[in-house]
Amino acid sequence: MRNISASMLLLVATVYATAANALDTSNTPVVVTPLASKTTTASGQPITLPQKNVEVQVSSYQIAPGATLPVHKHPFPRYAYVEQGTLRVTNIETGASNIYKSGDFIIEMIGQWHQATNIGADPVKLLVIDQVEQGAKNTILKQ
Repeated sequence: MRNISASMLLLVATVYATAANALDTSNTPVVVTPLASKTTTASGQPITLPQKNVEVQVSSYQIAPGATLPVHKHPFPRYAYVEQGTLRVTNIETGASNIYKSGDFIIEMIGQWHQATNIGADPVKLLVIDQVEQGAKNTILKQ
């Protein structure tokens, strides 16, 4: 019985090793490059998550050169990775602005009125991740 168990372990290990090698046919190791590690939003607020039924929503945005988004705020956390372009985000309440470029990671302010403008010559492309209460929207436009 002991020999059968040892043989089974060896067989299972061989199968897993073969499967793992099949996933990486290039023989190139995986490279992980940290992009951001933050505990606060762009305006210095602590990051807080929805308290119930959290839903993750992922979107891509493309903002034309010279375009300005309407004044808005987010009731829940929103994160954005700048894939291309240059974006200025201005906190309407404080007047403070931040400039974000390709490769930057944005942790948007929560519950504060702000707007963004593409200040570059190329479109801004963003990968946006929202964490909201299930079914909720994460953008409120100022009237």
